[in-house]
Amino acid sequence: MAGRAPIPTSNSALIAMIADEDTVTGFLLAGIGNVDLRRKTNYLIVNNKTTLKAIEEAFKEFTTREDIAIVLISQYVANMIRFLVDRYNKPVPAILEIPSKDHPYDPTQDSVLSRVRYLFSAESVASGRY
Repeated sequence: MAGRAPIPTSNSALIAMIADEDTVTGFLLAGIGNVDLRRKTNYLIVNNKTTLKAIEEAFKEFTTREDIAIVLISQYVANMIRFLVDRYNKPVPAILEIPSKDHPYDPTQDSVLSRVRYLFSAESVASGRY
């Protein structure tokens, strides 16, 4: 794959999470939780009291931190900040939309899946932009 920029990696990488309490708790029990020396966590629990601004700030923080490789975000939360999710185009950290207990996954709303579909569509291949 000559001509492509290398993907930056570090010795350790975290998974960040923006989701409802049940989803975050499940992943924390699986071991993804982290609190650094500045008391910064790698997750945000979203409930009915969480402001849109707090969600936006967490997304921006997680996508700019060098120690985070993947950001898991519940799809219904991603829909709240769809303009940020759609505008994000870096390979690392990767953004993955996941379902939650109360909100099933809808593949038509997933921005990553829509980009993949475009890349492999006849329209993209015909135009030479793949």
